[in-house]
Amino acid sequence: MPEVVFSVDQAMSMRDQKVPGHNRWHPDIPPAVTVKPGSDFRIECRDWTDNQIGNNDSANDVRDVDLTHAHMLSGPIAVEGAEPGDLLVVDILDLGPVPQSQGEGSGQGWGYTGVFAKNNGGGFLTDRFPDSYKAVWDFHGQQATSRHIPGVRYTGITHPGLFGTAPSAELLARWNAREQALIDTDPHRVPALALPPLADNSLAGTADGETASRIAAEGARTVPARENGGNHDIKNFTRGSRVFYPVLVPGALLSGGDLHFSQGDGEITFCGAIEMGGFIDLHVDLIKGGMEKYGVTTNPIFMPGNVAPQYTEFISFVGISVDHDTDTNHYLDATMAYRNACLNAVEYLMSFGYSGEQAYLLLGSAPIEGRLSGVVDIPNACSTLYLPTAIFDFDIRPTAEGPRKADRGQCAVTS
Repeated sequence: MPEVVFSVDQAMSMRDQKVPGHNRWHPDIPPAVTVKPGSDFRIECRDWTDNQIGNNDSANDVRDVDLTHAHMLSGPIAVEGAEPGDLLVVDILDLGPVPQSQGEGSGQGWGYTGVFAKNNGGGFLTDRFPDSYKAVWDFHGQQATSRHIPGVRYTGITHPGLFGTAPSAELLARWNAREQALIDTDPHRVPALALPPLADNSLAGTADGETASRIAAEGARTVPARENGGNHDIKNFTRGSRVFYPVLVPGALLSGGDLHFSQGDGEITFCGAIEMGGFIDLHVDLIKGGMEKYGVTTNPIFMPGNVAPQYTEFISFVGISVDHDTDTNHYLDATMAYRNACLNAVEYLMSFGYSGEQAYLLLGSAPIEGRLSGVVDIPNACSTLYLPTAIFDFDIRPTAEGPRKADRGQCAVTS
């Protein structure tokens, strides 16, 4: 096993760890450890909410989750010799739930998928599903099942939702300015257009005093993906993957977490993966001056691994950029098209007895494939959702006999 350079006691909050992690992006968060280029190491991770969600049959915890704590990140990890302008090469060697563990924290034999309430985070289909719901999943090796969505069993693509390097002070200021400008276009929108810096429940690693106060006041929230990487939620970012991150500060300061047992493309419920704590083994190296050599200025470069479930048959749902409720075209709006593809899949699954909420949770967590299928045929963009048929223990293909409707139970709901 590689050396553990960031350890986590799963019985304790991230704030109470011997070396705490952080939940904001800021260049002044001190490194927790320094590693050499060419080294292999293990990082242990908490659940992204710091274990606010329980293994139970109520979604009240999802409804009431305090998102000011998110995300609980392990790190930063400084890489010796890394300088701004380099590319940090990160290989995922292995990852998974908390090893040989059963317990109350997610990742200890189980994980969860949640639908956030519209007034506390929301989700991709929040106008259709404004309340909170939850499905708890039990892990069976590489597979997951849920008492809240019966009739489904699938192999997950285990991956981290979030990894990235620290921003420079100049880039951090740009993030905060542009996101505040977006918020100012509709400051009272629910859910909010973006999340500005917030001192409440800020965690700044081992920083203290004035430095910690400055990080709390300036640090960027970790919810979106940005130029440094961040919360990409790419389901194929799994074993064997390689990422080239821009180095923006001395040491690169790599951090991450938000581990997922499985996820569908888009993580459409927002808390749409099967969330868990666990571990990730990494190898790091450097390409000196790599940002200029390869024209990398606003993005990481990602090479997916060759590990994925071997599903070969899919049923696909098409969405176009039309608001069908008002019969209004939205010119080449691929987001609306994918939203319609998801809604079409939800309606289809309901014909087999699932509730809309169960179908929504399933599409967020199962290894569905979302594809941008057409963005040139004016006025309608076309997006598609590919759902593996083999994850069901009954035939979901259309037949002349009609759908095999049955009592599919229910997901966890709020009181």
